[in-house]
Amino acid sequence: MNLEFKHVDGDRDDHSVRLLTLSTCIHCKQAKRLMKELRVSYEYIDVDLSSMEEKREIGRFLKENGIPIIFPVIIIDGEIITGYREDKIHKLLD
Repeated sequence: MNLEFKHVDGDRDDHSVRLLTLSTCIHCKQAKRLMKELRVSYEYIDVDLSSMEEKREIGRFLKENGIPIIFPVIIIDGEIITGYREDKIHKLLD
């Protein structure tokens, strides 16, 4: 995806972590908070604040990969998690 993700620094950069979020989504905020608590570096994009072109690209990515439109979408080292699933996040980051 050629999108402008925002980068958040953390002490841990041993994983590639990207989040597709909505700025008003409580579960998305929880995912960002968890990354901060775990001190994980990550990138995110608030889909609802993106340009129409970026939204189309995100939509294509989700469709091509058979990902339901459930936010947040968390991609850790290529593994995709839909929704806020703390147990899966911990499993992939540990």
